[in-house]
Amino acid sequence: MPIVAKSYDLIDAPSAVRQARVSTPIKALQVVPARHPWRWAGSIFAALVLLTIVHSLATNPRWEWGVFGQWFFSPSVLRGLGQTLLLTLLSTVFSIILGTALALARLSGSPLLAALAWGYIWFFRSMPALLVLIILYNFAYLYDHIVLGVPFTGVVFAEWSTVDVLSQFTVAVLGLSLMQAAYAAEIVRGGLIGVDAGQHEAAAALGLPASRRIFRIILPQALRSILPSGFNEIIGLVKGTSIVYVLALPELFYTVQVIYNRTQAVIPLLIVATVWYLIITTVLTSAQYYVERYFARGTARLLPPTPLQRLRGWLKEKTHG
Repeated sequence: MPIVAKSYDLIDAPSAVRQARVSTPIKALQVVPARHPWRWAGSIFAALVLLTIVHSLATNPRWEWGVFGQWFFSPSVLRGLGQTLLLTLLSTVFSIILGTALALARLSGSPLLAALAWGYIWFFRSMPALLVLIILYNFAYLYDHIVLGVPFTGVVFAEWSTVDVLSQFTVAVLGLSLMQAAYAAEIVRGGLIGVDAGQHEAAAALGLPASRRIFRIILPQALRSILPSGFNEIIGLVKGTSIVYVLALPELFYTVQVIYNRTQAVIPLLIVATVWYLIITTVLTSAQYYVERYFARGTARLLPPTPLQRLRGWLKEKTHG
């Protein structure tokens, strides 16, 4: 007789297996914690380095922390700091305006305008900043007067003496702005060409003028890629202001030089300048975080928490944990 399997045997097979598994005693699983010996070694090494640095700073009398505290908030140093901040602010504003115009000119359909913008960027990226400042400071040797009028005609709207216009501060702002604009132009251009081509086509399909397409649709999207490099250039500009010491302009670094040449306390005064530059850079870095977070609202579903929110979350976890 043929052997026929009953249907209930097939149906009951899984339940029988489950009952056998339940009835079989399960041995307790042994949980083995993950070991990270190199992580611990790295942490110990970092702690030793930090402790060595702190111990050296605290115990070596040649740092002269008393002299540092004496000059850190002195009026002359604060005036130099204010000059540095003003140079940075004006140079940043002018370089962004000029750099954006240069970037748009490079992307222009006019070959002459694009060539002019390319030549400007090529020239000022090739020149050392120190050389540009010295040439501008001696510009009166080449041209006695600066004339505003219509080229190749006798129409003159205004005329100034070059010596009166190009003061030390004006040369510093002009030189830093011209140099920084060349780098800002390439940063802005890179952000603009990084926007998806479909966005350009969609903006054009709306029938908007070219200027509105750029400033209302394309440029806001490009800002997310422009901001990191842009803030990096601003931080570099803060430190770059120290080069105007060749003009005897009393900014932070020049002021510190004058003081330590008089007091012979070189290291403490250099530390004064170092700490102020660190403070400025820290403030700009914090501003960069919040600006980037603001412009990420349209692309991220959940914004990263701010440092204050992280601190509140940590305190709440420790309190209720």
